Amino acid sequence: MKKDKNQNVLIIVAHTDDETLGMGGTICRHIDEGDNVFAVSMTDGISSRKEYKKKAAIDRNIASKKASSELGFNWIKQESYPDNELDSISLIRVVRSIEEVKRKVNPKIIYTHSSADLNIDHRIVNQATLTAFRPKSNEEWIEIRAFEIPSSTDYGHKSITSTFYPNLYIDITKFFNMKIKALKNYEEEMLSTPNSRSFEGIQNLAKYRGNQVGLEYAESFEILRKIDR
Repeated sequence: MKKDKNQNVLIIVAHTDDETLGMGGTICRHIDEGDNVFAVSMTDGISSRKEYKKKAAIDRNIASKKASSELGFNWIKQESYPDNELDSISLIRVVRSIEEVKRKVNPKIIYTHSSADLNIDHRIVNQATLTAFRPKSNEEWIEIRAFEIPSSTDYGHKSITSTFYPNLYIDITKFFNMKIKALKNYEEEMLSTPNSRSFEGIQNLAKYRGNQVGLEYAESFEILRKIDR
């Protein structure tokens, strides 16, 4: 199927920073190819921490705006459900939040978390996304893709979370440095080497995914559903 020009792309994440960690390079590529990229986050991303302070939440919001400006996408909505407690919110509320954005954006391609993830918020967002984008006869979207999050998807185990098994690799060689630059806005969320959520770990993962398919740097995804309409 031929790719539509200037198609709308929607990214659905649990926390601001997930979009850059999971697919910052792919966002840049979509923008470079003329697509319109929108994102929605579900939680405040920080309230579960013992050291939580209101200023930290404000700083996180500022960081998300800077990252979106550098990568070229727009935050269309940022919910404030409690961090790491999406399992305390009814699934239908999360689904309705996504459906509201869906009506505004009418995306062709949807990106969200993999269900093969240790983080409960990520798994719930995955389930809510698949529910909001049920393949009914009047739908217009064509594809749902799931991404991995370093220090989260890799911390899962098949006995609990199933396994992330990518079947789509996107070349981000031209855009890798832009991803790292945007990620520096979330420096408070990064860990030191040799953790997978370190700057070195992010580079290693992009190299590894690229090397799996003969590229220098890549981000990998699972195509959860694709419909040739």
